[in-house]
Amino acid sequence: MAGHHHEHDRHDHDHGPQKGGHGHGHSHGVAADADRRWLVSALVLITVFMAGEVVVGLAASSLALISDAAHMLTDAASIALALVAMRLAARPARGGYTYGLKRAEILSAQANGVTLLVLSAWLAYEAVTRLIDPPEVDGSLVLVTALVGIVVNLAATWCMSRANRSSLNVEGAFQHVVTDLYAFIATAIAGAVVMLTGFVQADAIASLVVVALMLRAGAGLVRDSARIFLEAAPAGIDPDTVADRLVTVPLVEEIHDLHIWEITSGEPALSAHILVAPGGDCHAVRRELQRQVREEYGITHATLQVDHLGEEGPQELLQITRASAAAAGDEHCADAHGPVHRSGPHPH
Repeated sequence: MAGHHHEHDRHDHDHGPQKGGHGHGHSHGVAADADRRWLVSALVLITVFMAGEVVVGLAASSLALISDAAHMLTDAASIALALVAMRLAARPARGGYTYGLKRAEILSAQANGVTLLVLSAWLAYEAVTRLIDPPEVDGSLVLVTALVGIVVNLAATWCMSRANRSSLNVEGAFQHVVTDLYAFIATAIAGAVVMLTGFVQADAIASLVVVALMLRAGAGLVRDSARIFLEAAPAGIDPDTVADRLVTVPLVEEIHDLHIWEITSGEPALSAHILVAPGGDCHAVRRELQRQVREEYGITHATLQVDHLGEEGPQELLQITRASAAAAGDEHCADAHGPVHRSGPHPH
Protein backbone atom coordinates (compact mmCIF):
# COMPACT_ATOMS: atom_id res chain seq x y z
CA MET A 1 0.00 0.00 0.00
CA ALA A 2 1.65 3.20 -1.19
CA GLY A 3 1.02 5.50 1.71
CA HIS A 4 0.87 3.05 4.54
CA HIS A 5 3.73 1.29 6.30
CA HIS A 6 3.08 -1.05 9.16
CA GLU A 7 5.99 -2.17 11.35
CA HIS A 8 6.42 -4.18 14.48
CA ASP A 9 10.05 -3.92 15.49
CA ARG A 10 12.06 -4.78 18.54
CA HIS A 11 15.43 -3.12 18.89
CA ASP A 12 18.59 -5.18 19.42
CA HIS A 13 16.92 -7.38 22.00
CA ASP A 14 15.03 -10.51 22.67
CA HIS A 15 13.13 -11.38 25.80
CA GLY A 16 15.27 -14.35 26.70
CA PRO A 17 17.65 -14.64 29.61
CA GLN A 18 19.83 -11.70 28.61
CA LYS A 19 19.20 -8.71 30.84
CA GLY A 20 18.14 -5.22 29.84
CA GLY A 21 19.95 -2.04 28.94
CA HIS A 22 21.49 -1.39 32.32
CA GLY A 23 24.03 -4.13 32.00
CA HIS A 24 22.56 -6.26 34.74
CA GLY A 25 23.82 -9.78 34.31
CA HIS A 26 22.80 -11.46 37.51
CA SER A 27 20.48 -13.87 35.75
CA HIS A 28 23.13 -15.48 33.58
CA GLY A 29 26.79 -16.42 33.33
CA VAL A 30 29.54 -15.62 35.79
CA ALA A 31 27.59 -12.85 37.51
CA ALA A 32 24.72 -15.19 38.33
CA ASP A 33 27.08 -17.82 39.74
CA ALA A 34 28.81 -15.19 41.87
CA ASP A 35 25.46 -13.88 43.14
CA ARG A 36 24.38 -17.39 44.09
CA ARG A 37 27.64 -18.08 45.95
CA TRP A 38 27.31 -14.91 48.03
CA LEU A 39 23.67 -15.63 48.81
CA VAL A 40 24.42 -19.23 49.83
CA SER A 41 27.21 -18.00 52.13
CA ALA A 42 24.81 -15.61 53.86
CA LEU A 43 22.17 -18.37 54.10
CA VAL A 44 24.57 -20.75 55.88
CA LEU A 45 25.69 -18.06 58.37
CA ILE A 46 22.14 -17.08 59.23
CA THR A 47 20.74 -20.60 59.54
CA VAL A 48 23.49 -21.83 61.89
CA PHE A 49 23.23 -18.83 64.19
CA MET A 50 19.42 -18.83 64.17
CA ALA A 51 19.27 -22.37 65.58
CA GLY A 52 21.42 -21.40 68.55
CA GLU A 53 19.54 -18.14 69.11
CA VAL A 54 16.19 -19.89 69.51
CA VAL A 55 17.62 -22.02 72.34
CA VAL A 56 19.19 -19.01 74.10
CA GLY A 57 16.08 -16.86 73.62
CA LEU A 58 13.88 -19.44 75.30
CA ALA A 59 16.38 -19.90 78.13
CA ALA A 60 16.63 -16.13 78.72
CA SER A 61 12.85 -15.49 78.33
CA SER A 62 13.74 -12.74 75.85
CA LEU A 63 11.12 -11.72 73.29
CA ALA A 64 13.74 -9.56 71.60
CA LEU A 65 15.95 -12.62 70.97
CA ILE A 66 13.02 -14.80 69.92
CA SER A 67 11.77 -12.05 67.57
CA ASP A 68 15.29 -11.74 66.15
CA ALA A 69 15.38 -15.51 65.63
CA ALA A 70 11.95 -15.43 63.96
CA HIS A 71 13.17 -12.63 61.74
CA MET A 72 16.30 -14.63 60.91
CA LEU A 73 14.03 -17.48 59.85
CA THR A 74 12.39 -15.12 57.36
CA ASP A 75 15.91 -13.99 56.34
CA ALA A 76 16.80 -17.59 55.53
CA ALA A 77 13.49 -18.14 53.71
CA SER A 78 13.91 -14.93 51.71
CA ILE A 79 17.42 -15.88 50.60
CA ALA A 80 16.29 -19.40 49.66
CA LEU A 81 13.37 -17.90 47.74
CA ALA A 82 15.73 -15.47 46.02
CA LEU A 83 17.94 -18.35 44.90
CA VAL A 84 14.98 -20.29 43.50
CA ALA A 85 13.63 -17.17 41.76
CA MET A 86 17.03 -16.48 40.17
CA ARG A 87 17.04 -20.00 38.72
CA LEU A 88 13.51 -19.58 37.36
CA ALA A 89 14.20 -16.12 35.93
CA ALA A 90 17.24 -17.45 34.04
CA ARG A 91 15.15 -19.96 32.08
CA PRO A 92 14.63 -19.03 28.42
CA ALA A 93 11.24 -17.88 27.21
CA ARG A 94 9.15 -20.69 25.74
CA GLY A 95 5.55 -21.69 25.18
CA GLY A 96 3.00 -19.32 26.68
CA TYR A 97 5.61 -17.60 28.88
CA THR A 98 6.90 -15.18 26.25
CA TYR A 99 8.95 -13.23 28.81
CA GLY A 100 10.25 -16.39 30.42
CA LEU A 101 9.85 -16.47 34.21
CA LYS A 102 11.58 -13.18 34.95
CA ARG A 103 8.81 -12.04 37.25
CA ALA A 104 9.45 -14.96 39.58
CA GLU A 105 11.97 -12.56 41.10
CA ILE A 106 9.26 -9.96 41.68
CA LEU A 107 6.99 -12.59 43.23
CA SER A 108 9.85 -13.43 45.56
CA ALA A 109 10.36 -9.77 46.48
CA GLN A 110 6.64 -9.37 47.18
CA ALA A 111 6.61 -12.50 49.34
CA ASN A 112 9.54 -11.11 51.32
CA GLY A 113 7.69 -7.85 51.88
CA VAL A 114 4.47 -9.53 52.95
CA THR A 115 6.25 -11.83 55.43
CA LEU A 116 7.95 -8.79 56.98
CA LEU A 117 4.58 -7.08 57.43
CA VAL A 118 2.84 -10.15 58.87
CA LEU A 119 5.70 -10.92 61.25
CA SER A 120 5.85 -7.29 62.39
CA ALA A 121 2.15 -7.40 63.32
CA TRP A 122 2.65 -10.53 65.45
CA LEU A 123 5.76 -9.15 67.17
CA ALA A 124 4.05 -5.81 67.87
CA TYR A 125 1.25 -7.64 69.66
CA GLU A 126 3.70 -9.71 71.71
CA ALA A 127 5.79 -6.65 72.57
CA VAL A 128 2.81 -4.66 73.82
CA THR A 129 1.69 -7.65 75.90
CA ARG A 130 5.14 -7.83 77.49
CA LEU A 131 5.20 -4.11 78.18
CA ILE A 132 2.02 -4.54 80.20
CA ASP A 133 3.11 -7.75 81.96
CA PRO A 134 6.90 -8.13 81.58
CA PRO A 135 8.51 -11.51 82.35
CA GLU A 136 11.92 -11.84 83.97
CA VAL A 137 14.65 -11.49 81.37
CA ASP A 138 18.29 -12.65 81.65
CA GLY A 139 20.01 -9.46 80.46
CA SER A 140 23.51 -10.92 80.26
CA LEU A 141 22.42 -13.77 77.98
CA VAL A 142 20.54 -11.31 75.78
CA LEU A 143 23.54 -8.97 75.53
CA VAL A 144 26.08 -11.66 74.67
CA THR A 145 23.81 -13.36 72.12
CA ALA A 146 22.91 -10.06 70.49
CA LEU A 147 26.59 -9.07 70.19
CA VAL A 148 27.35 -12.37 68.48
CA GLY A 149 24.30 -11.79 66.28
CA ILE A 150 25.65 -8.39 65.23
CA VAL A 151 28.88 -10.02 64.04
CA VAL A 152 27.01 -12.77 62.17
CA ASN A 153 24.66 -10.28 60.54
CA LEU A 154 27.52 -7.98 59.55
CA ALA A 155 29.14 -10.94 57.80
CA ALA A 156 25.85 -11.91 56.11
CA THR A 157 25.17 -8.31 55.10
CA TRP A 158 28.64 -8.04 53.57
CA CYS A 159 28.09 -11.26 51.62
CA MET A 160 24.77 -10.07 50.25
CA SER A 161 26.07 -6.61 49.40
CA ARG A 162 28.44 -8.35 46.98
CA ALA A 163 25.47 -9.70 45.01
CA ASN A 164 23.67 -7.63 42.39
CA ARG A 165 21.18 -5.56 44.39
CA SER A 166 19.72 -3.94 41.26
CA SER A 167 17.42 -6.98 41.27
CA LEU A 168 14.38 -6.26 43.45
CA ASN A 169 14.51 -9.93 44.40
CA VAL A 170 18.05 -9.72 45.82
CA GLU A 171 17.27 -6.33 47.32
CA GLY A 172 14.33 -7.90 49.15
CA ALA A 173 16.52 -10.55 50.75
CA PHE A 174 19.15 -7.90 51.53
CA GLN A 175 16.55 -5.72 53.28
CA HIS A 176 15.62 -8.68 55.49
CA VAL A 177 19.21 -9.12 56.62
CA VAL A 178 19.91 -5.40 57.14
CA THR A 179 16.73 -5.07 59.20
CA ASP A 180 17.93 -7.95 61.36
CA LEU A 181 21.31 -6.25 61.86
CA TYR A 182 19.58 -3.16 63.28
CA ALA A 183 17.36 -5.42 65.34
CA PHE A 184 20.38 -7.06 66.98
CA ILE A 185 21.84 -3.66 67.84
CA ALA A 186 18.55 -2.71 69.54
CA THR A 187 18.49 -6.08 71.33
CA ALA A 188 22.07 -5.65 72.56
CA ILE A 189 21.17 -2.25 74.00
CA ALA A 190 18.09 -3.77 75.65
CA GLY A 191 20.17 -6.58 77.14
CA ALA A 192 22.65 -4.07 78.59
CA VAL A 193 19.82 -1.99 80.07
CA VAL A 194 18.18 -5.05 81.67
CA MET A 195 21.52 -6.25 83.04
CA LEU A 196 22.55 -2.86 84.48
CA THR A 197 19.22 -1.42 85.66
CA GLY A 198 16.78 -4.34 85.88
CA PHE A 199 14.34 -2.51 83.58
CA VAL A 200 12.94 -5.64 81.91
CA GLN A 201 10.55 -3.68 79.67
CA ALA A 202 13.61 -2.67 77.62
CA ASP A 203 13.39 -6.07 75.97
CA ALA A 204 9.87 -5.38 74.68
CA ILE A 205 10.83 -1.84 73.65
CA ALA A 206 13.68 -3.29 71.57
CA SER A 207 11.14 -5.59 69.90
CA LEU A 208 9.03 -2.56 68.95
CA VAL A 209 12.10 -0.94 67.36
CA VAL A 210 12.51 -4.13 65.32
CA VAL A 211 8.83 -3.95 64.34
CA ALA A 212 9.20 -0.38 63.06
CA LEU A 213 12.19 -1.38 60.92
CA MET A 214 10.33 -4.41 59.56
CA LEU A 215 7.28 -2.32 58.66
CA ARG A 216 9.41 0.17 56.74
CA ALA A 217 11.30 -2.47 54.77
CA GLY A 218 8.20 -4.61 54.12
CA ALA A 219 6.06 -1.71 52.92
CA GLY A 220 8.81 -0.62 50.50
CA LEU A 221 9.13 -4.09 48.98
CA VAL A 222 5.37 -4.57 48.60
CA ARG A 223 5.02 -1.12 47.02
CA ASP A 224 7.87 -1.60 44.53
CA SER A 225 6.81 -5.10 43.50
CA ALA A 226 3.17 -4.01 43.17
CA ARG A 227 4.23 -1.25 40.76
CA ILE A 228 5.81 -3.85 38.49
CA PHE A 229 2.82 -6.20 38.67
CA LEU A 230 0.44 -3.31 37.88
CA GLU A 231 2.59 -2.38 34.85
CA ALA A 232 3.39 1.07 36.25
CA ALA A 233 6.12 3.08 34.57
CA PRO A 234 9.55 2.67 36.22
CA ALA A 235 10.34 5.19 38.93
CA GLY A 236 11.89 8.29 37.39
CA ILE A 237 10.28 7.85 33.95
CA ASP A 238 7.11 9.84 33.21
CA PRO A 239 5.29 8.51 30.11
CA ASP A 240 3.79 11.91 29.22
CA THR A 241 7.23 13.52 29.35
CA VAL A 242 8.63 10.76 27.13
CA ALA A 243 5.80 11.19 24.61
CA ASP A 244 6.18 14.98 24.59
CA ARG A 245 9.86 14.52 23.85
CA LEU A 246 9.39 11.92 21.10
CA VAL A 247 6.62 13.80 19.29
CA THR A 248 9.14 16.59 18.56
CA VAL A 249 11.13 14.23 16.31
CA PRO A 250 10.85 15.41 12.68
CA LEU A 251 8.01 13.79 10.68
CA VAL A 252 6.29 12.44 13.81
CA GLU A 253 2.73 13.72 13.76
CA GLU A 254 1.12 11.77 16.58
CA ILE A 255 1.90 9.27 19.32
CA HIS A 256 -0.74 7.27 21.14
CA ASP A 257 -1.14 3.94 22.91
CA LEU A 258 2.17 4.65 24.65
CA HIS A 259 2.97 2.13 27.38
CA ILE A 260 6.09 2.01 29.55
CA TRP A 261 6.49 -0.76 32.10
CA GLU A 262 9.09 -3.07 33.66
CA ILE A 263 9.41 -6.72 32.68
CA THR A 264 11.36 -7.22 35.89
CA SER A 265 13.42 -4.85 38.03
CA GLY A 266 15.90 -2.91 35.93
CA GLU A 267 14.41 -4.06 32.60
CA PRO A 268 12.08 -1.35 31.26
CA ALA A 269 10.05 -1.79 28.08
CA LEU A 270 8.08 0.55 25.84
CA SER A 271 5.45 0.16 23.15
CA ALA A 272 3.66 2.85 21.16
CA HIS A 273 1.70 3.60 17.99
CA ILE A 274 3.45 6.28 15.93
CA LEU A 275 1.82 8.23 13.09
CA VAL A 276 4.28 9.73 10.59
CA ALA A 277 3.65 12.53 8.08
CA PRO A 278 2.64 11.27 4.61
CA GLY A 279 5.72 10.59 2.50
CA GLY A 280 7.97 10.34 5.55
CA ASP A 281 10.44 7.49 5.96
CA CYS A 282 8.83 5.26 8.60
CA HIS A 283 11.97 3.18 9.03
CA ALA A 284 14.19 6.20 9.64
CA VAL A 285 11.70 7.67 12.13
CA ARG A 286 11.43 4.38 13.98
CA ARG A 287 15.22 4.06 14.23
CA GLU A 288 15.52 7.61 15.56
CA LEU A 289 12.79 7.09 18.16
CA GLN A 290 14.42 3.87 19.36
CA ARG A 291 17.79 5.60 19.57
CA GLN A 292 16.32 8.36 21.72
CA VAL A 293 14.49 6.10 24.17
CA ARG A 294 17.62 3.96 24.46
CA GLU A 295 20.05 6.82 25.05
CA GLU A 296 17.84 9.19 27.05
CA TYR A 297 15.78 6.74 29.11
CA GLY A 298 17.76 3.48 29.05
CA ILE A 299 14.88 1.62 27.37
CA THR A 300 16.16 -1.03 24.96
CA HIS A 301 12.91 -3.02 24.67
CA ALA A 302 11.04 -0.65 22.33
CA THR A 303 8.24 -2.10 20.20
CA LEU A 304 6.90 0.57 17.83
CA GLN A 305 4.04 0.32 15.35
CA VAL A 306 4.70 3.01 12.75
CA ASP A 307 2.05 4.12 10.22
CA HIS A 308 1.58 7.03 7.84
CA LEU A 309 -1.04 9.59 8.78
CA GLY A 310 -3.32 9.50 5.71
CA GLU A 311 -2.14 8.95 2.13
CA GLU A 312 0.69 10.77 0.40
CA GLY A 313 -0.53 14.14 -0.78
CA PRO A 314 -0.45 17.87 -0.23
CA GLN A 315 -0.35 19.45 3.24
CA GLU A 316 -4.03 20.38 2.96
CA LEU A 317 -4.96 16.69 2.81
CA LEU A 318 -2.90 16.07 5.96
CA GLN A 319 -4.91 18.69 7.84
CA ILE A 320 -8.19 17.23 6.59
CA THR A 321 -7.08 13.73 7.64
CA ARG A 322 -6.15 15.00 11.08
CA ALA A 323 -9.43 16.81 11.54
CA SER A 324 -11.51 13.80 10.50
CA ALA A 325 -9.47 11.51 12.77
CA ALA A 326 -10.00 13.85 15.69
CA ALA A 327 -13.73 14.04 15.03
CA ALA A 328 -14.30 10.33 14.50
CA GLY A 329 -11.83 9.06 17.09
CA ASP A 330 -8.53 7.41 16.29
CA GLU A 331 -8.89 5.78 12.89
CA HIS A 332 -6.01 3.38 13.51
CA CYS A 333 -7.04 2.00 16.90
CA ALA A 334 -10.57 0.95 17.76
CA ASP A 335 -9.82 1.08 21.48
CA ALA A 336 -6.98 3.54 22.12
CA HIS A 337 -5.36 3.65 25.55
CA GLY A 338 -4.14 6.80 27.26
CA PRO A 339 -3.69 10.36 25.96
CA VAL A 340 -2.91 11.28 22.37
CA HIS A 341 0.23 13.38 21.81
CA ARG A 342 0.38 15.47 18.63
CA SER A 343 3.12 17.55 17.13
CA GLY A 344 2.97 21.27 16.45
CA PRO A 345 0.37 23.54 18.03
CA HIS A 346 -2.10 20.73 18.66
CA PRO A 347 -2.94 20.18 22.34
CA HIS A 348 -1.46 17.10 24.04
